[in-house]
Amino acid sequence: MYAVIFCGGKQHKVSEGEKLRVELLKAEKDSTVELDKVLLISDGSNVKVGAPYIEGAKVSAKVLGEVAGEKIKIVKFRRRKHHQKVTGHRQWFTELEITGITG
Repeated sequence: MYAVIFCGGKQHKVSEGEKLRVELLKAEKDSTVELDKVLLISDGSNVKVGAPYIEGAKVSAKVLGEVAGEKIKIVKFRRRKHHQKVTGHRQWFTELEITGITG
């Protein structure tokens, strides 16, 4: 059984027991989060598709913690102008473990 959820502006295909990184959520470690924006649920033979979401469907997940992504370097450079600027960015994610899919 798997589901397609909408979280943090992105769509994720999830199944039970799977670990997933989503955009940073306001949730404490070892707490439970219910994601109710479910776009699709499939159990192999039956497929439910929402318009846009399936009513009453939920995906429950356990929060494993906050994780930092890899550092990205941003270089701005203008040739022959003696101008160079280097900055960086590091995105934070919330790591979830999917515990159940209901729908």
